[in-house]
Amino acid sequence: MRQLLAVLVVTLAAALLHGETRDKAILLRVNDAIGPAIADYVERGLDKAHDAGAEIVIIQLDTPGGLDLSMRSIIQAIIASPVPVAIHVAPPGARAASAGTYMMYAAHVAAMAPGTNLGAATPVQMGGLPGMDPPEKPAPGAARDKTDSEAVDKDEGVDKEASKDPLSNADAMTKKIVNDAAAYIRSLAEMRGRNAEWAEQAVREGVSLSSEQALEAGVIDIIAGDIADLLQQVNGTTVSLQGGERTLDTGGLIVEAIEPDWRNELLAIITNPNIAYILMLLGIYGLFFELANPGYVLPGVIGGVSLLLALYALQVLPVNYAGLGLMFLGVALIVGELFMPSFGILGIGGIVSVVLGSILLFDRESGNIAVSMPLIIAVSVLSSGFFLIVIRSLYASRRRPVVTGAEELIGATGTIAADFSGRGIIYIHGEQWNVQSDTPMQGGDNARVTGRDGLILQVEPATRTSHPEDSS
Repeated sequence: MRQLLAVLVVTLAAALLHGETRDKAILLRVNDAIGPAIADYVERGLDKAHDAGAEIVIIQLDTPGGLDLSMRSIIQAIIASPVPVAIHVAPPGARAASAGTYMMYAAHVAAMAPGTNLGAATPVQMGGLPGMDPPEKPAPGAARDKTDSEAVDKDEGVDKEASKDPLSNADAMTKKIVNDAAAYIRSLAEMRGRNAEWAEQAVREGVSLSSEQALEAGVIDIIAGDIADLLQQVNGTTVSLQGGERTLDTGGLIVEAIEPDWRNELLAIITNPNIAYILMLLGIYGLFFELANPGYVLPGVIGGVSLLLALYALQVLPVNYAGLGLMFLGVALIVGELFMPSFGILGIGGIVSVVLGSILLFDRESGNIAVSMPLIIAVSVLSSGFFLIVIRSLYASRRRPVVTGAEELIGATGTIAADFSGRGIIYIHGEQWNVQSDTPMQGGDNARVTGRDGLILQVEPATRTSHPEDSS
């Protein structure tokens, strides 16, 4: 009897600890491009759903695509989740393009609202590559004569088999990337029992489907207008998890939405490529100003914090290290212009290097991500303006007379303190100096400094200023 009670107590405690009551559905909203911040938000949301003992996780999706690395991270989290995941493309007018299509195939339940679409899962680097221009389509209504048809049939200048394959003219790298993506989405389709042929077609040809077409083609499981409709339709559905099959009991569930916290918001801001780019430049210039002018403190603090945030953002973003190296080289050249008389060569080379590095900073093979061209132009113009101002100031300073130090005394004029022949004393700039002159001089005479030997000045007579009381 005691053993039975102990077993019941342990079972009840475990049920309470792991939330086995399963009386809620967790809602995650994804309404942006797939990136590190979205991946962190979804992964943390799945962990919270498991800790809360949720029956199901619903990801309300509306995305144009995003980074490949972040997409794969989300898909791995969905597959490994002990809580079933339903992805619902909503509200009407939303889409699950590119990376969103892969996520739909990975979900345990794929649903779409009326008036939505998915597809266009071709890797972005297919567009714009040499040899990847799509074949020209004939104008509407244009008829092909028999001669043209015969020419095509005889393969005169046109390879019919090659024209069917969009990768026929692509380079080896593009074929490798597209084939990898096609195999990946096909494996997801086969795992979930969905249309694998259309999935591969969405990758290779970039086709899309509406919600009704997707349901007919076996790409999605249901069409649901809202969350309540989705929960009602999936009630009693059996899904396959890594730990085995589970029958969903979604009747009367409480929907609890998990919103992005401050950590996700901060990550979304600093992982924006434009923000990361600005933070990196602020960090570099702030630290340089502090090192060149020690004691200001504020530029060093701002520069250090900005650079650390930028380095974190660059860690999670697909960085092209050649572009990053060009940017650091460009900044070094611009700084070197301030200390070396290169007559503008270092500065011009630095600006060109910064511009090229900015364009190449992010690796487009991992997603459609880059620094915006207007921002690059603005930074280039500001850097050029700063460079021109510094060069002009340095050139003007070389032409100014010396105003400080011992060299400034050369050419200065002072007043002789007392009569002397050989050595005497002069008052100059409120100071008293020992002087030496080959010409005897009288007290009150003006003398001009011609040289300096240690603490003794070499002087010669200068024109004495005449005053009205001196005239007779």
